[in-house]
Amino acid sequence: QVQGTIFPAPNFNPIMDAQLLGGALQGISCEKDVLIDILTQRCNSQRLMIAEAYRDMYGRDLITDLKENLSHHFKEVMVGLMYPPASYDAHELWHALKGVDTEEKCLIDIFASRSNMEIFQMKEAYLMQYNNDLQQDIDSETSGHFRDTLMNLAQGTRMEGYADPSTAAQDAMILWEACQQKTGEHKNMLQMILCNKSYQQLWMVFQEFQNISGQDIVDAINECYDGYFQELLVAIVLCVRDKPSYFAYRLYSAIHDFGFHNKTVIRILIARSEIDLMNIRQRYKERYGKSLFHDIKHFASGHYESALLAICAGDAEDY
Repeated sequence: QVQGTIFPAPNFNPIMDAQLLGGALQGISCEKDVLIDILTQRCNSQRLMIAEAYRDMYGRDLITDLKENLSHHFKEVMVGLMYPPASYDAHELWHALKGVDTEEKCLIDIFASRSNMEIFQMKEAYLMQYNNDLQQDIDSETSGHFRDTLMNLAQGTRMEGYADPSTAAQDAMILWEACQQKTGEHKNMLQMILCNKSYQQLWMVFQEFQNISGQDIVDAINECYDGYFQELLVAIVLCVRDKPSYFAYRLYSAIHDFGFHNKTVIRILIARSEIDLMNIRQRYKERYGKSLFHDIKHFASGHYESALLAICAGDAEDY
């Protein structure tokens, strides 16, 4: 069962919450604990209702007030929680594409893991928020087969729920040849299959690939290709197999390989908080021996740490 860590709060009263937030933000010193208690303990739709009540009450925008009163990573967490999921993805993609350097890993995380519906909503939000076409921005800001694969995923045309056992071996052969030949045409075939076949179909294709080649598809891709193209293909395979495991791996590398890559940790915790963060935490503990809770505590501090831990929502044995 797929499960998040943030649920709708019972006995929810948006007007009272808006009042408490107003008090916390308008005071001489901003009461950050109040912000954490409210914003991490309400689901996204409730937070949006609070923002509406806040606007009615104070004639001000809650996101603007959070930005003005907070700083650094704590601000990123609190503001991030206030976006609807599609708008948050759009916001992250905009900064990944339009920042000083393109953040390829952010593009990979989002495009490899989102459903057709999520991609469609994200493109709409991107257009609304930035008055830009997401696919055009990908086209101008990325290049090569990495770009082609992102463009394919951005169409949101993956088949859903359909599987045809009779073509699985055929698809697996094409993938295997693509790993042997490595021509432009083969790379296109490879990404067409990985971007357009249903998850159910790809499960069977990966099994057949193992049978044909005696090799796991991830190992084959890693051997044959490199750069962001290779990373994106592997991310798609890992998400087909088990999204929570993929995100557990991404969190672990963001925490341990880059000396705590804050942006990645924040993005994954917020984006998955109502989807599968509980499962991600379980996979993290199983795979790495330490809990996600423990590792965040070890690397973050202050109100930033408290906010991340509240989203992570640990069980007693995780402390």
